[in-house]
Amino acid sequence: MYGKFQDHLQAELQQIEDSGLTKNERQITSPQGARVSVNSGAPVLNLCANNYLGLAQHPEVQAAAIRGLEEWGYGMASVRFICGTQTIHKQLESDLSAFVGSEATILYPSCFDANAGLFETLLGSEDAVISDELNHASIIDGVRLCKAKRYRYRNSDMADLERQLQAADGARARFKLITTDGVFSMDGTIAKLDEICDLADKYNALVHFDDCHASGFVGANGRGTHEHHGCMDRVDIITGTLGKALGGGSGGFTSARQEVVDLLRQRSRPYLFSNTVAPPVVAGAIKALQLVTESNQLQQQLMDNTAFFRNGMETLGFRLLPGEHPIVPVMLDDAALAAKFAERILAHGVYVVAFSYPVVARGKARIRTQMSAAHSRDDLELALQAFATVKRELGI
Repeated sequence: MYGKFQDHLQAELQQIEDSGLTKNERQITSPQGARVSVNSGAPVLNLCANNYLGLAQHPEVQAAAIRGLEEWGYGMASVRFICGTQTIHKQLESDLSAFVGSEATILYPSCFDANAGLFETLLGSEDAVISDELNHASIIDGVRLCKAKRYRYRNSDMADLERQLQAADGARARFKLITTDGVFSMDGTIAKLDEICDLADKYNALVHFDDCHASGFVGANGRGTHEHHGCMDRVDIITGTLGKALGGGSGGFTSARQEVVDLLRQRSRPYLFSNTVAPPVVAGAIKALQLVTESNQLQQQLMDNTAFFRNGMETLGFRLLPGEHPIVPVMLDDAALAAKFAERILAHGVYVVAFSYPVVARGKARIRTQMSAAHSRDDLELALQAFATVKRELGI
């Protein structure tokens, strides 16, 4: 039986390979950090992790995780409502609520799970969900699971969003939910969340945003996209992750109005049927959140690094997508060229990854670089030298 299916799979894989779109995974033989060892080679500068604040190997976060392991154990071997809720899980939920400015928070194994369990729990066939066209795959999949009518608006196009809201009203939707990424991960652009809230007020809609690439460092105090745009008290639902700036471990969350979180605890399938976030991860995340709350030093270092690198790359003649976010996309457009660039620059001590279709649109291939507070000025100068060298080598 498997024979024909095997042939089909091999043909699919060969097509991906022939298109230059195969995604190969390099093995990292060291802890995550500003520099990593790749495939047992010499350490290289890491410009492609989501380790925005450098907390993935921060000594205080590590120490907290070790204490969490010793005091609370390795794993819960249970879902939350059976016997999987410890005091530290409730503490982290409370800390996250205070941090993002919400009434309540519920933890998930990942933000993908948080988004997957959100829409079908809250919306029915009488409702409408209006989604940005560049939303993360987890939002897209979550929306597919619900029975609400689906509307899509062009990326950050408020006029088109208004048209879709009007269409939902014309279809007599009972409830309308606007959903967007807070920061679009491939471009590093920040959603116009304040303008979205204005339209939500005008058309009596709810607002959800995924803040995975913002929680901990975007906004004056790192609270996220809603702080950046001054609309913290106007949003309804936030989903986010512990796996990027907030320690880099696993786990996600939904922060929202109390009744929203209460219903998610009763009916959200990824929450009800997935093991609890492991105690060491929870303990480390609590410490990471404490560090972010007590000082904005790492946040400022991150933004300084971002400005320095952006300016240096533009001086070298690279075409960047504009913005201020630590995601700095270097546009090369051609998928094969982007892959070759990533391979060449690794030989010069810099680890980056090429992104091409289907992760980004065809003809929009890029090297997505990501800054970290853990990078030193010497690190970034080395990166600029390497980019300049490979640019000359490839005749770009």
